[in-house]
Amino acid sequence: MQIQSDSKPYDDINVTPMLDLAYVLLIIFIVMTTATVQGMKVNLPKASAAPSLSQQTTKAITVGNDGKIFLDTIPVTLAELEQRLVQQKALTPEFPVVLRGDAQTQYQNVMDVLDLLGRLSITQVGLATKPLVK
Repeated sequence: MQIQSDSKPYDDINVTPMLDLAYVLLIIFIVMTTATVQGMKVNLPKASAAPSLSQQTTKAITVGNDGKIFLDTIPVTLAELEQRLVQQKALTPEFPVVLRGDAQTQYQNVMDVLDLLGRLSITQVGLATKPLVK
C-alpha cells in the first residue's frame, strides 16, 4: 500500500514581499536625500544658476515679508539670532549660512542680518534665490 500525499514541495520562492521592502527602502532613500535646508516658506527673488553651499550643518536664516526673522523654523529677534549664531560658531567655527529674504521685504531687514553675520565673522554666507526661468 502506497501513501500518496497531495502536498508538493515548493519549487519557487515568493519574492513579492522582498520587492515590496526594496521599494519602500528606495522611497525612503529618495525622500531623505532630497531634503533641503529647513526654513519658512518665502517668495524668493530670481537669479542665475550658481553653485550652492555644501549641506553640512547649514543654518537657514529667513527674513519674512513682514520683517520677522527665523533661524531654521524658529522665530527669533536680532539679539536672539546673534546669541544663537555665537553658540553655533563656538561649536563649529566654519559653518555655512543661507539667508532667505522674501522678495517683498524691506532691504534694510536683510542688511541688518548681513551686518550681524559680518560682525560675527561668518564668511560662508549664501543668498537663496529662485533660478531664472527662460
